[in-house]
Amino acid sequence: MSALNPGVHVLSCPTRWSDVDENGHINNARLVGYIQEGIYDLFCHHATAVRESLFPSGFIIARHEIDYLEQLHHRPEPLSVRLTVERIGRSSAHVEVNVCREPLTFMRARTVVVARDRESGRSRKLSQNERRFLSAFMSDSVADRASDRASDTARGDTVVAVAQPMAPAQRAASRTGSGVGSSRGSRRRVRASAG
Repeated sequence: MSALNPGVHVLSCPTRWSDVDENGHINNARLVGYIQEGIYDLFCHHATAVRESLFPSGFIIARHEIDYLEQLHHRPEPLSVRLTVERIGRSSAHVEVNVCREPLTFMRARTVVVARDRESGRSRKLSQNERRFLSAFMSDSVADRASDRASDTARGDTVVAVAQPMAPAQRAASRTGSGVGSSRGSRRRVRASAG
């Protein structure tokens, strides 16, 4: 955990001349490597993870969602790979990774990391110690919401999300994949090419 950024795991990561592509900037595939180095550092090299033998069989990457925000060039100053935990599930953690060199953020990723079972090679339930470790990297607001949900569940309270009814035009737009109700439209993003 960084003293300057409590609740954030920061890996200092140099770029290498071999990371540069024919366009003169760091290749997008290499940027994915920086994400993986940050996640590996948090889950396998963090002092607490090592001391408490957390994630003994490693982990599986189930999903990467990446936004390339700026072109990144090779320079002597290292990158900061900053990780925060957005959500903890039964067997997974949703991790946000920002690859930065002040004042710019070059790439933002959301990655689903799943605890691995040694015998089956498949997912397994997170232990209480692993959950406690991961929760230290959640922002205060996210941790408070997670704690509230956990206490509601422990008390037996039922938390219900009520959906607002859609107007007929919204339902039609949702079915055809266009307009306000379109999931395609809500996921459209502006992306800068990084490779």
